[in-house]
Amino acid sequence: MNMLKTTMLLAALTALFMAMGFMFGGSGGAMIALVIAAGMNLFTYWNADKIVLRMHNAREVDAHSAPDFHGMVARLAGRAGLPMPKVYIVEDDSPNAFATGRNPENAAVAATTGLLQRLSPTEVEAVMAHELGHVRNRDTLVMTMVATIAGAISMIANFGLFFGGSDNRNPVAAIAAMFMAPFAAMIVQMAISRTREYGADRAGAEISGNPRALASALAKIAMPAAQRPTEATMRNPAAAQLYIVPTAVRSLFSTHPDTRERIARLEAMAGTVAPARAPRRSPWR
Repeated sequence: MNMLKTTMLLAALTALFMAMGFMFGGSGGAMIALVIAAGMNLFTYWNADKIVLRMHNAREVDAHSAPDFHGMVARLAGRAGLPMPKVYIVEDDSPNAFATGRNPENAAVAATTGLLQRLSPTEVEAVMAHELGHVRNRDTLVMTMVATIAGAISMIANFGLFFGGSDNRNPVAAIAAMFMAPFAAMIVQMAISRTREYGADRAGAEISGNPRALASALAKIAMPAAQRPTEATMRNPAAAQLYIVPTAVRSLFSTHPDTRERIARLEAMAGTVAPARAPRRSPWR
Protein backbone atom coordinates (compact mmCIF):
# COMPACT_ATOMS: atom_id res chain seq x y z
CA MET A 1 0.00 0.00 0.00
CA ASN A 2 2.78 2.43 0.88
CA MET A 3 4.58 1.61 -2.38
CA LEU A 4 1.35 2.44 -4.24
CA LYS A 5 1.06 5.73 -2.37
CA THR A 6 4.67 6.57 -3.20
CA THR A 7 4.06 5.84 -6.88
CA MET A 8 0.95 8.06 -6.86
CA LEU A 9 2.92 10.83 -5.17
CA LEU A 10 5.71 10.73 -7.75
CA ALA A 11 3.17 10.54 -10.60
CA ALA A 12 1.34 13.60 -9.27
CA LEU A 13 4.59 15.58 -9.05
CA THR A 14 5.57 14.56 -12.59
CA ALA A 15 2.13 15.48 -13.96
CA LEU A 16 2.27 18.89 -12.27
CA PHE A 17 5.67 19.76 -13.70
CA MET A 18 4.74 18.54 -17.18
CA ALA A 19 1.53 20.60 -17.12
CA MET A 20 3.46 23.70 -16.07
CA GLY A 21 6.09 23.01 -18.72
CA PHE A 22 3.45 22.63 -21.44
CA MET A 23 1.67 25.80 -20.30
CA PHE A 24 4.79 27.91 -20.69
CA GLY A 25 6.79 26.06 -23.34
CA GLY A 26 4.50 23.78 -25.31
CA SER A 27 5.58 20.21 -26.02
CA GLY A 28 9.25 21.15 -25.67
CA GLY A 29 8.61 22.67 -22.28
CA ALA A 30 6.72 19.55 -21.21
CA MET A 31 9.70 17.37 -22.13
CA ILE A 32 12.09 19.59 -20.19
CA ALA A 33 9.74 19.49 -17.22
CA LEU A 34 9.59 15.67 -17.48
CA VAL A 35 13.37 15.47 -17.23
CA ILE A 36 13.38 17.85 -14.24
CA ALA A 37 10.61 15.90 -12.49
CA ALA A 38 12.37 12.57 -13.06
CA GLY A 39 15.57 13.97 -11.58
CA MET A 40 13.69 15.41 -8.60
CA ASN A 41 11.83 12.14 -7.99
CA LEU A 42 15.06 10.15 -7.99
CA PHE A 43 16.89 12.64 -5.78
CA THR A 44 13.99 12.83 -3.32
CA TYR A 45 13.68 9.05 -3.00
CA TRP A 46 17.31 8.69 -1.96
CA ASN A 47 17.78 11.95 -0.04
CA ALA A 48 14.43 13.02 1.42
CA ASP A 49 15.38 11.87 4.93
CA LYS A 50 18.57 13.94 4.83
CA ILE A 51 16.57 16.95 3.63
CA VAL A 52 14.07 16.56 6.47
CA LEU A 53 16.79 16.23 9.11
CA ARG A 54 18.64 19.25 7.69
CA MET A 55 15.36 21.17 7.61
CA HIS A 56 15.11 20.63 11.37
CA ASN A 57 18.82 21.28 12.05
CA ALA A 58 18.76 17.88 13.74
CA ARG A 59 21.86 16.82 15.68
CA GLU A 60 22.78 13.13 15.64
CA VAL A 61 23.53 11.62 19.05
CA ASP A 62 25.05 8.31 20.08
CA ALA A 63 25.66 6.18 23.15
CA HIS A 64 28.37 8.60 24.33
CA SER A 65 26.70 11.98 23.74
CA ALA A 66 23.19 10.96 24.90
CA PRO A 67 23.49 7.56 26.60
CA ASP A 68 20.04 7.43 28.21
CA PHE A 69 18.06 8.63 25.21
CA HIS A 70 20.08 6.56 22.74
CA GLY A 71 19.87 3.50 24.99
CA MET A 72 16.11 3.94 25.29
CA VAL A 73 15.70 3.90 21.50
CA ALA A 74 18.00 0.87 21.25
CA ARG A 75 15.88 -1.08 23.75
CA LEU A 76 12.67 -0.16 21.94
CA ALA A 77 14.10 -1.09 18.54
CA GLY A 78 15.10 -4.47 19.97
CA ARG A 79 11.57 -5.02 21.30
CA ALA A 80 10.11 -4.05 17.94
CA GLY A 81 12.45 -6.37 16.03
CA LEU A 82 13.90 -3.43 14.06
CA PRO A 83 17.45 -2.48 13.09
CA MET A 84 18.85 0.27 15.29
CA PRO A 85 17.85 3.62 13.73
CA LYS A 86 19.96 6.74 13.84
CA VAL A 87 18.94 8.98 16.72
CA TYR A 88 18.66 12.78 16.55
CA ILE A 89 17.79 15.67 18.84
CA VAL A 90 16.28 18.90 17.52
CA GLU A 91 16.91 22.10 19.47
CA ASP A 92 13.33 23.40 19.61
CA ASP A 93 11.12 24.28 22.58
CA SER A 94 8.01 22.94 20.87
CA PRO A 95 7.50 19.36 22.16
CA ASN A 96 7.35 16.86 19.31
CA ALA A 97 9.02 13.90 17.63
CA PHE A 98 9.19 12.31 14.19
CA ALA A 99 10.63 9.40 12.22
CA THR A 100 12.11 9.48 8.75
CA GLY A 101 13.89 7.22 6.26
CA ARG A 102 12.99 5.20 3.19
CA ASN A 103 12.97 1.83 5.02
CA PRO A 104 13.73 0.30 8.45
CA GLU A 105 17.37 -0.25 7.45
CA ASN A 106 17.81 3.48 6.78
CA ALA A 107 15.53 4.92 9.45
CA ALA A 108 16.09 7.79 11.86
CA VAL A 109 14.06 9.02 14.82
CA ALA A 110 14.21 12.48 16.35
CA ALA A 111 12.85 14.26 19.39
CA THR A 112 12.86 17.96 20.20
CA THR A 113 14.47 19.29 23.35
CA GLY A 114 11.02 20.54 24.31
CA LEU A 115 9.72 16.97 24.31
CA LEU A 116 12.61 15.67 26.41
CA GLN A 117 12.17 18.49 28.94
CA ARG A 118 8.37 18.37 29.31
CA LEU A 119 7.72 14.62 29.43
CA SER A 120 8.64 11.96 31.95
CA PRO A 121 11.04 9.19 30.83
CA THR A 122 8.12 6.76 30.61
CA GLU A 123 6.22 9.16 28.35
CA VAL A 124 9.31 9.82 26.20
CA GLU A 125 9.70 6.07 25.79
CA ALA A 126 6.08 5.75 24.67
CA VAL A 127 6.51 8.57 22.13
CA MET A 128 9.65 7.03 20.65
CA ALA A 129 7.86 3.67 20.50
CA HIS A 130 5.16 5.41 18.44
CA GLU A 131 7.82 6.69 16.04
CA LEU A 132 9.32 3.22 15.76
CA GLY A 133 5.78 2.03 15.05
CA HIS A 134 5.85 4.24 11.94
CA VAL A 135 9.17 2.65 10.98
CA ARG A 136 7.81 -0.88 11.50
CA ASN A 137 4.65 -0.05 9.54
CA ARG A 138 6.82 1.43 6.76
CA ASP A 139 5.05 4.78 6.87
CA THR A 140 8.25 6.81 6.83
CA LEU A 141 9.00 6.73 3.10
CA VAL A 142 5.68 8.33 2.17
CA MET A 143 5.76 10.74 5.13
CA THR A 144 9.28 11.92 4.32
CA MET A 145 8.72 12.34 0.59
CA VAL A 146 5.47 14.23 1.19
CA ALA A 147 7.23 16.63 3.54
CA THR A 148 9.88 17.46 0.95
CA ILE A 149 7.86 17.41 -2.28
CA ALA A 150 4.72 19.15 -1.00
CA GLY A 151 6.91 21.68 0.76
CA ALA A 152 8.77 22.41 -2.48
CA ILE A 153 5.51 22.90 -4.37
CA SER A 154 4.17 25.18 -1.65
CA MET A 155 7.30 27.32 -1.71
CA ILE A 156 7.08 27.58 -5.48
CA ALA A 157 3.56 28.96 -5.05
CA ASN A 158 4.49 31.33 -2.23
CA PHE A 159 7.54 32.86 -3.86
CA GLY A 160 6.72 32.50 -7.54
CA LEU A 161 10.14 31.03 -8.30
CA PHE A 162 8.75 28.76 -11.00
CA PHE A 163 7.24 31.74 -12.80
CA GLY A 164 10.25 34.00 -12.85
CA GLY A 165 9.25 36.45 -10.15
CA SER A 166 6.26 37.84 -8.32
CA ASP A 167 5.39 40.86 -10.49
CA ASN A 168 2.24 39.04 -11.73
CA ARG A 169 2.71 40.39 -15.27
CA ASN A 170 1.73 36.97 -16.62
CA PRO A 171 -1.94 36.46 -15.62
CA VAL A 172 -1.88 32.76 -16.56
CA ALA A 173 1.12 32.20 -14.30
CA ALA A 174 -0.56 34.15 -11.50
CA ILE A 175 -3.68 31.98 -11.75
CA ALA A 176 -1.56 28.82 -11.86
CA ALA A 177 0.35 29.95 -8.77
CA MET A 178 -2.94 30.33 -6.87
CA PHE A 179 -3.58 26.60 -7.33
CA MET A 180 -0.10 25.40 -6.44
CA ALA A 181 -0.38 25.45 -2.63
CA PRO A 182 -3.80 23.74 -2.60
CA PHE A 183 -2.37 21.14 -4.96
CA ALA A 184 0.50 20.57 -2.57
CA ALA A 185 -2.01 20.10 0.24
CA MET A 186 -4.01 17.70 -1.94
CA ILE A 187 -0.87 15.61 -2.43
CA VAL A 188 -0.46 15.47 1.34
CA GLN A 189 -4.07 14.36 1.84
CA MET A 190 -3.85 11.85 -1.01
CA ALA A 191 -0.61 10.24 0.11
CA ILE A 192 -1.08 10.29 3.88
CA SER A 193 -3.97 8.48 5.53
CA ARG A 194 -5.04 9.55 9.01
CA THR A 195 -5.39 5.89 9.90
CA ARG A 196 -1.59 5.59 9.91
CA GLU A 197 -1.49 7.54 13.20
CA TYR A 198 -3.90 5.10 14.82
CA GLY A 199 -1.74 2.27 13.55
CA ALA A 200 1.43 3.86 14.94
CA ASP A 201 -0.32 4.53 18.27
CA ARG A 202 -1.26 0.86 18.54
CA ALA A 203 2.24 -0.25 17.52
CA GLY A 204 3.78 2.21 19.98
CA ALA A 205 1.59 0.93 22.81
CA GLU A 206 2.60 -2.64 21.99
CA ILE A 207 6.32 -1.83 21.72
CA SER A 208 6.42 0.21 24.94
CA GLY A 209 3.84 -1.95 26.74
CA ASN A 210 2.26 1.20 28.13
CA PRO A 211 -0.68 2.71 26.20
CA ARG A 212 -1.54 5.01 29.12
CA ALA A 213 1.93 6.58 28.98
CA LEU A 214 1.43 7.35 25.29
CA ALA A 215 -2.03 8.78 26.01
CA SER A 216 -0.52 10.96 28.76
CA ALA A 217 2.26 12.10 26.41
CA LEU A 218 -0.23 13.08 23.69
CA ALA A 219 -2.22 15.12 26.21
CA LYS A 220 0.92 16.95 27.36
CA ILE A 221 2.16 17.62 23.82
CA ALA A 222 -1.12 18.71 22.23
CA MET A 223 -1.60 22.16 23.76
CA PRO A 224 1.95 23.56 23.48
CA ALA A 225 2.39 22.02 20.01
CA ALA A 226 -0.82 23.68 18.84
CA GLN A 227 0.20 27.03 20.31
CA ARG A 228 3.76 27.11 19.04
CA PRO A 229 4.83 25.48 15.78
CA THR A 230 8.34 24.16 15.38
CA GLU A 231 10.72 26.37 13.44
CA ALA A 232 10.78 23.81 10.62
CA THR A 233 6.99 24.00 10.08
CA MET A 234 7.09 27.79 10.06
CA ARG A 235 9.37 27.47 7.02
CA ASN A 236 7.59 24.44 5.51
CA PRO A 237 4.01 23.74 6.74
CA ALA A 238 3.96 20.35 5.02
CA ALA A 239 6.56 19.13 7.55
CA ALA A 240 3.83 19.11 10.22
CA GLN A 241 2.52 15.74 9.03
CA LEU A 242 5.77 14.13 10.20
CA TYR A 243 5.09 14.82 13.88
CA ILE A 244 3.33 12.71 16.50
CA VAL A 245 1.04 15.70 17.19
CA PRO A 246 0.41 18.41 14.55
CA THR A 247 1.71 21.89 15.24
CA ALA A 248 -0.07 25.17 14.51
CA VAL A 249 -0.24 25.03 10.71
CA ARG A 250 -2.80 25.81 8.08
CA SER A 251 -5.72 23.39 8.36
CA LEU A 252 -5.22 22.68 4.64
CA PHE A 253 -2.21 20.55 5.58
CA SER A 254 -3.87 18.70 8.49
CA THR A 255 -3.33 14.94 8.25
CA HIS A 256 -3.80 13.86 11.88
CA PRO A 257 -6.92 12.50 13.55
CA ASP A 258 -8.29 14.30 16.59
CA THR A 259 -5.88 13.92 19.52
CA ARG A 260 -8.74 13.30 21.96
CA GLU A 261 -9.91 10.33 19.90
CA ARG A 262 -6.38 8.94 19.84
CA ILE A 263 -6.16 9.28 23.63
CA ALA A 264 -9.53 7.54 24.06
CA ARG A 265 -8.41 4.62 21.91
CA LEU A 266 -5.17 4.27 23.87
CA GLU A 267 -7.03 4.34 27.18
CA ALA A 268 -9.26 1.57 25.86
CA MET A 269 -6.14 -0.50 25.10
CA ALA A 270 -4.93 -0.31 28.72
CA GLY A 271 -5.09 -3.71 30.30
CA THR A 272 -4.91 -5.51 26.97
CA VAL A 273 -1.20 -4.84 26.38
CA ALA A 274 1.53 -6.62 28.33
CA PRO A 275 3.32 -4.02 30.49
CA ALA A 276 7.01 -3.34 29.97
CA ARG A 277 9.46 -2.37 32.69
CA ALA A 278 9.46 1.42 33.26
CA PRO A 279 12.69 3.19 32.27
CA ARG A 280 14.86 4.56 35.03
CA ARG A 281 14.84 8.29 35.61
CA SER A 282 17.06 9.95 33.03
CA PRO A 283 19.47 12.88 33.42
CA TRP A 284 18.02 14.85 30.47
CA ARG A 285 15.25 16.04 32.77
